[in-house]
Amino acid sequence: MRKLLLVLALVMCLTGVAYAEKPVLMMATTTSTDNTGLLDVLAPEFTKDTGIELRWTAVGTGKALKMGENCDVDVLLVHAPAAEKKFVDAGFGAARTELMYNDFVIIGPASDPAGVKGMNVADALAKIAKQQAVFVSRGDNSGTHKKELSLWKTMGSAPEKEAWYVQTGQGMLQTIAVAAEKNGYTMTDRGTYIKYEASKNGNPELLVLVDGDKILFNQYSAMPVNPAHCPNVKKDLADKFVSWMAGAKAQKAIGDFKLLGKPLFTPNAQ
Repeated sequence: MRKLLLVLALVMCLTGVAYAEKPVLMMATTTSTDNTGLLDVLAPEFTKDTGIELRWTAVGTGKALKMGENCDVDVLLVHAPAAEKKFVDAGFGAARTELMYNDFVIIGPASDPAGVKGMNVADALAKIAKQQAVFVSRGDNSGTHKKELSLWKTMGSAPEKEAWYVQTGQGMLQTIAVAAEKNGYTMTDRGTYIKYEASKNGNPELLVLVDGDKILFNQYSAMPVNPAHCPNVKKDLADKFVSWMAGAKAQKAIGDFKLLGKPLFTPNAQ
C-alpha cells in the first residue's frame, strides 16, 4: 500500500510539472541579435511578462528565411527588407513589423592600405577593388552579405572571383577575425562591431573607416510564419512576441542596451 501511495504521489508530481511547463516559441534570427547579447537581455523579460519561453537559432537571414519557409520555426527576427517582403508576398510570412535599426559600416586596419577613410561607400569599395586590397565577405547569404552584394552590384562590380576578395561562409564576428588576421576590410553592422570593440577592451585591430551613408541604413523586423503555409505554427505565441517587442518596455530595453556606453540598436517600432 505504501509503495502504491508513493507511485501515485510521483505521478501527481510529474503531472504537475507537465502542467507547469511554459509554452515554447521557436525563432530564427540573424547572428547580430544573438552575438551582441541583446536577446539574452530581452528573452527573460519576455518570459516574465508572457509566460512564454523563447528559444532561438542564430543564422544568416537567408537561412532564417528558409527555416520559416520550411516550417521549422514560429517567428523570424531578421534584417533584409527586400527578402522579407518577398517572403511575405510568397505567403510564407503573415506580416512584417519593423522594430529597430542600426547601420552598416566598413571597417579596416588603422593603416588603411587602400586609403578609404572618410569616403562615401561607393568610392571606398571602388578604391578597395582598384587597389586589390583584401576584402573579407561573410559569403553566407546573411542580411549583411545581401547588403554588401547589393552595394557591389550598384557599382556594376562582381568581385566574387577576384583573388583579393575572401569569402568566409561564417558569421560576422568570425569574419571580422579573419579580416583582422589578413589586415583587410570587411562590412559589418554597427551593433556587432561595438560588441567586437568591447571584446578588445576598446582597442580593436579594425576601425570604422566608412559610415554615415543613407544607403547603409539597417532595419530589423519581425515576422510570424504564416499558418496558411505552416498549419502547426504557433502564430498566437508569435503574435504575442511581436507585440511585446513593439511595446514600450521592450523598445526602451533595446534603446538602453549599450556596450562601451554606445547603443547597439535604435528602437523604431511604429
